Amino acid sequence: MMRHFWILVLATLPLTAQHILPLRERAAAVEALQEERLNILLPRLMAERDLDLWVLITREYNEDPVVKTLLPPTWLNARRRTILVFTKDPKTNTVDRVALTRYAFGKHFPSVWDKAKEPDQWKALADYIGAQQPKRIGINISEEYGIADGLAHTDYQGLYEPLSQRYRQRLVSAEDLAVAWIETRTAQEMLLFQQLTEITHRIIAEAFSTQVITPGVTTTEDVVWWLREKVSSLGLDTWFHPTVDVQRSEASDLYAFDGQQKLDVIQAGDLLHCDFGITYLSLNTDCQQLAYVLHPGEKAAPDYLQAALAAGNRVQDLFTQHFQTGRSGNTTLKMSLEAGRAEGLRPQIYTHPLGTYGHSAGTTFGMWDAQEGVPGDGDRPLHENTAYAIELNTKVFLPEWNKDIRVMLEEPGFWGMDGFRYIHGRQTQLLLVGGQEVHLGE
Repeated sequence: MMRHFWILVLATLPLTAQHILPLRERAAAVEALQEERLNILLPRLMAERDLDLWVLITREYNEDPVVKTLLPPTWLNARRRTILVFTKDPKTNTVDRVALTRYAFGKHFPSVWDKAKEPDQWKALADYIGAQQPKRIGINISEEYGIADGLAHTDYQGLYEPLSQRYRQRLVSAEDLAVAWIETRTAQEMLLFQQLTEITHRIIAEAFSTQVITPGVTTTEDVVWWLREKVSSLGLDTWFHPTVDVQRSEASDLYAFDGQQKLDVIQAGDLLHCDFGITYLSLNTDCQQLAYVLHPGEKAAPDYLQAALAAGNRVQDLFTQHFQTGRSGNTTLKMSLEAGRAEGLRPQIYTHPLGTYGHSAGTTFGMWDAQEGVPGDGDRPLHENTAYAIELNTKVFLPEWNKDIRVMLEEPGFWGMDGFRYIHGRQTQLLLVGGQEVHLGE
């Protein structure tokens, strides 16, 4: 209880750079989150999927993506060959967790392998599995989800060969469990997710200000590297290299996704766009926002650019209004695109799960080059207590520029029992370079 109370206090502190935790306190926070997930979330997930036992096997520097979410915060990698086993106890509705390793796997996994008594780690694993008498044994193999496909071929052979035929026949894919473990967010995680998203928004606001940008001098790459340096100075990490790009009236080409469009020097009158995300306390953000570079004496962005942003917001609304528990990503995508086109909009939707990983596992709603749907993860039904990067765009023709622009937006959102919400709001007004400045202090 005290750990959970501590996280609640942390998540409600006023946001300043000083309240980004030092590393030692982050380790304690991550341990508390892991404890909550293991004690409360995992028993439910295993019971819902009727798995009696779940085996995770990984090796140092070749970590199963699920094992990476369980690493003790003082471990940067697994050690030697790491084997974790979860056994469901239907009588107590708990999950027993152990490690078959040379020593305990952090605080949450005691080691049950005595190498002096049984030198063969694989034989020790087979004996342990036999003692549990499971009917269904989950292993991380999956065609659809790389995150759920972490069992290497060599480790599969090591598991399989010493097992009796009885238990070999009980091996099944744990894909659905692995994906559910990765995609499901707890209440304590969501408190921290809000703070993380606020930090992300405030860094973007500072990047798109005259604290960083001098029109006619600063380049888009200057802003990109400022973002990287800013995150580093706060003791945080970026989970991908940011991008900053420009659309302007005299440029002939519509912004493309091929990485070729480069208008390097930022000018007054430009429409700026960034794609930026950070990692903190085992969670990730992914945000895209827009800014307008004011001309000298100008106080606001042109109405036609603000109207373009409103069109992007409308696509967001039409999309999230179609969220429904149990509805697949592909069905939601189709309904949302049709609704947008019926209103005269020209949307693209490419929303992905977000949380433990940036491009995470779970229900996917299109890709920028797959607007007809995504086989596999697009067929996955929407589940509650899951987070997404609500990523999309719409083309808007600007008579004032005599061209199309692309309004590209991305915000972290959450789907729960009360419906959809943005984790820390969304952009409904263009940021102004040269307007009111926001600064996240050192």
